[in-house]
Amino acid sequence: MDTSILDKAIVFAVNAHRGKERRGKGFPYIVHPLEAVAIASTMTNDQELLAAAALHDTVEDTDVTLSAIRREFGDRVADLVEAESDITFEGRNSEESWRFRKEESIERLSAASNDVKIVALADKLSNIRAIYRDYQAIGDKVWDLFSVKDAAAHQWHFQGLARALKSLDATFAYKEFVETIDKVF
Repeated sequence: MDTSILDKAIVFAVNAHRGKERRGKGFPYIVHPLEAVAIASTMTNDQELLAAAALHDTVEDTDVTLSAIRREFGDRVADLVEAESDITFEGRNSEESWRFRKEESIERLSAASNDVKIVALADKLSNIRAIYRDYQAIGDKVWDLFSVKDAAAHQWHFQGLARALKSLDATFAYKEFVETIDKVF
């Protein structure tokens, strides 16, 4: 098996996220993209999809540009990373634009290919796992870790994601995603 594109993507992501911590978690940010790769690997062995899972937050959360991803990894990986990146709404801060960004994300995912959905599910399952771990430790105070502190808003978002990703419902990852959403909410 040729893993060269995945290997390169992991090194690239490690360098892009170097020195960053996962939102108050006390561990390096890179743990999240690596968990996304591990989750995606339960659904596919497509090395470009796995590379996109490793890189999914580089454009959104670092100074890496989409053109740099395209140059280093090609159009398919760049398109998958772009599909997983939040859009921005000019003139609004992240809290004000949260609902709009999440609605747009759910709509895009509903119409997306299963390749895009695999990368998204890997990311979202990693996220809901982290929320569940924190919820187990601190209960409803978990929502204070987010800019949007309303648990019902997060429930709406994750349930919308589950509907958008339903074409993957035969996978273990999707089943775990839905079960974990139910445990949190």
